[in-house]
Amino acid sequence: MAPEVPDYLGRNRSYWDAYAPDWVELGRRAWAAEPSWGMWGFPDDNVGLFSDLAGKRTVEVGCGTAFISAWMARAGANPIGLDNSARQLETATALQSEFDLRFPLVHGVGEHLPFADGSFDCVVSEYGSAIWSDPYRWIPEAARVLRPGGELVFLGNSVLFMLTVPDLDGEPAEETLRRPLFGMHRFEWPDDDSVEFHLSHGAMIRLLRDNSFEILDLIEVEAPPGDPDVRFNVTRAWAQRWPSEEIWRARKTG
Repeated sequence: MAPEVPDYLGRNRSYWDAYAPDWVELGRRAWAAEPSWGMWGFPDDNVGLFSDLAGKRTVEVGCGTAFISAWMARAGANPIGLDNSARQLETATALQSEFDLRFPLVHGVGEHLPFADGSFDCVVSEYGSAIWSDPYRWIPEAARVLRPGGELVFLGNSVLFMLTVPDLDGEPAEETLRRPLFGMHRFEWPDDDSVEFHLSHGAMIRLLRDNSFEILDLIEVEAPPGDPDVRFNVTRAWAQRWPSEEIWRARKTG
């Protein structure tokens, strides 16, 4: 029997195919940069992923322009980048040629990873499947393709950000709660057809444990000092008081 195809996959694919041209230059700058995390360039020294990748097999789930896979390749890993958007992968392929750095790129989704059980040492997602795939589908798949002792590292919007950001794109997060924490899971927006997924901390902890993960860290990212600005619906001032992003790191135990 063919696996069920969730309704949101086609919607998110169309969204990112249309949006891909806006990410070409951002992708190019990221390919040329040193490893960091998220919208504020959180240093990897605080995460430690890229310091221990030599010889490891990695997959970036929802790779977009694949700059994280490029960083992993330069750190000595053997990466694969996977994405739902063919247009994003076209950009990634062009950047591979531009930077003379090649690794496999796969058109697919985190909900149905086309890889064998236990075939990777590390699964990574910065946004990507971390917010565009249902965690109740993609995290079990990440667990399946990881070997025992392998690591899952992913970054997405923080819980507090998701509770305070307005519905309309471009309006930054506020100091007022706009939606409930209980039951948070699927998010849809009035100004586009994309679908996002975000869980409360308690729900995410239970999901990771149910899939044989030991939680190593939860890093709530604080924006660094700098000129006042707005990045992806959050002001720097807001993100210096509350986390706009969070990084989870977990190890498969069995």
